[in-house]
Amino acid sequence: MEIDRNGLEVLPREECLRLLGKATIGRIGLSMGALPTVLPVNFFLDDAWILVRTNVGAKLDAALDNAVVAFEVDDFDPLYHSGWSVVVTGTTREVTDPEELERLELMPVPRWLPSSGRLIAISTDLVTGRRLRP
Repeated sequence: MEIDRNGLEVLPREECLRLLGKATIGRIGLSMGALPTVLPVNFFLDDAWILVRTNVGAKLDAALDNAVVAFEVDDFDPLYHSGWSVVVTGTTREVTDPEELERLELMPVPRWLPSSGRLIAISTDLVTGRRLRP
């Protein structure tokens, strides 16, 4: 087990992806109008892609077309002072291929609004994670 200089357990990529696969709410960090912003999103992990639904004209439009974004998911137990955090840095793309869209429509990609018209995929190029043990 690798421990970082702050005493946190460094999580291997496989464990980070397993934790990502169990979560449904995350935060996407992106640049909007040259300013950083962080938005909460619901998502689904499909193989090595994080999938997020959005509407046309939403703030997440800034995350289209190969933007580099950060994506973070965490969990914390305040009683036991334990938890974990996973951060993904990757590029985005809008899913437009009809065959891929048809396949993904069968996946449980969450919708907050009934008219979520776009599907954004975030690559998992760089994945890091830390765990705080009690």
